[in-house]
Amino acid sequence: MATDQGPGASPAAPVVTVAGPRVHRAEEVLTPEAVAFVVGLHRAFEDRRRELLARRRARRAEIARTGTLDFLPETAAVRAGDWKVAEAPRALQDRRVEITGPTDRKMVINALNSGARVWLADFEDATSPTWENVVGGQLNLIDAFEGRIDFTSPAGRAYTLRPAAELATVVVRPRGWHLDETHLLVDGEPVAGAFLDFGLYFFHNAARLLARGGGDPNSGPYFYLPKTESHLEARLWNDVFTHAQAELGIPHGTVRATVLIETVTAAFEMDEILYELREHAAGLNAGRWDYLFSIVKNFRDAGEHFILPDRNSVTMASPFMAAYTRLLVRTCHRRGAHAIGGMAAFIPSRRDPAVNEAALVKVTADKEREAGNGFDGSWVAHPDLVPVARSCFDAVLGDRPHQKENPGPAEPVTAADLLDVAGAGGSCTRAGLHNAVQVGVRYIEAWLRGVGAVAIFHMMEDAATAEISRSQIWQWIHNDVVLADTGEKATADLVRRLVAEELAGLRAELGAEAYAAGRWREAAQLFEQVALAEEFEEFLTLPALPLLG
Repeated sequence: MATDQGPGASPAAPVVTVAGPRVHRAEEVLTPEAVAFVVGLHRAFEDRRRELLARRRARRAEIARTGTLDFLPETAAVRAGDWKVAEAPRALQDRRVEITGPTDRKMVINALNSGARVWLADFEDATSPTWENVVGGQLNLIDAFEGRIDFTSPAGRAYTLRPAAELATVVVRPRGWHLDETHLLVDGEPVAGAFLDFGLYFFHNAARLLARGGGDPNSGPYFYLPKTESHLEARLWNDVFTHAQAELGIPHGTVRATVLIETVTAAFEMDEILYELREHAAGLNAGRWDYLFSIVKNFRDAGEHFILPDRNSVTMASPFMAAYTRLLVRTCHRRGAHAIGGMAAFIPSRRDPAVNEAALVKVTADKEREAGNGFDGSWVAHPDLVPVARSCFDAVLGDRPHQKENPGPAEPVTAADLLDVAGAGGSCTRAGLHNAVQVGVRYIEAWLRGVGAVAIFHMMEDAATAEISRSQIWQWIHNDVVLADTGEKATADLVRRLVAEELAGLRAELGAEAYAAGRWREAAQLFEQVALAEEFEEFLTLPALPLLG
């Protein structure tokens, strides 16, 4: 359905086209006023967004030329300065456990009821951006805030919300700067997914959340900002927040944002990112897969020092990852911001106690390490892991909401520490290559069907997992890696054989009818395209988007 608004209003009025399949109750989300608000963001900030994306490409070219990164000399005064971010609102003081997930109706209820302090409501990596998911997710959040959301499974199980005081605080993650939303066009150009996700949520819910009053601890327009690569990108977000608050008469500083430090370039600008957002900043988060993906993407042609071993062998305790987390905790606490740890993606099995026992040992050790190293909270992907993570942080925090008074480990962090990928040890194996193919193909197939959070081998995977899987294959092939367990060379032909074997295995596992009902052939073709192309594709979701329809 396409609707044009305003072509005859005045010569300067934009032509706005909403072009997408019909979505139930979409008119409640895509009101003329809400669409106009999003269009206003586009017209005010689209040129800057494009300039920043061009700067990304220029910076990557510089990394390719020099083979290194360093802290910015031009912002040394910011790093040395004595300043802090704004005090966190009450709802974001205690963030010891956060759960993440997409905004489908069942997940909204389960996440809010999970017992976690915060729910990251994800329009980004855990959401396949079909028009139904994008619009429906916004509607589900509105319904949740209005207390009218429910869900009944095909098996007849009913899901409803607990009392408001028991619900998690919602923090929305819009899409990153690089993704367009092709279902909303302004003068024939798509708006940024970031403008749409942020704009619709803020327009519909900022005043609603504030109006819920002082007795409700879970009120306020709060955001997670993904894929940030520089402090200039953080500056753009800050200007978007300032503009949006002024447009709707929301007090300045009401918005709070936590930035995911999930790119290696952002790791060198943590102080600067917080400084740009200081009136709206809530903290920083330490990712894993996207951070590793960023290292491969930026240093893919910088030689063997930057070749990652099997992805599952690179943990947050690897030296270069530990350096990155030390710097994050120290930076956040020095600036009065929360430091939030990484994801526990394990999905408990009700059929295999041995799998559960082994995984929970790892999850507990990971969360104990984060709490002991000064983090103020951490992520889980499944409600059953909330009490596990909470107990780890309770043991350190006690009744305190956070540990910002803890400066973190005293050991200094240098540029060399952040780039010491070789220090991770490990090896590149055929088993690791096979796992990358399996996870990549299985995830992409689900994404093409509109599912962005996918259970694969007892782990909850999202787009970041597929990115590290395909980028690591690209890196191994283009660096002539020899696989340690078989002596084979990683080649495109070997990957194609593994993909073919995976498809054959899936057909046997699923049966011919179920296999044919999926999008396995398209997924395999796309995976091979982004893993084996001569030129490295910046994000796999870019060539994937047209396939969503």
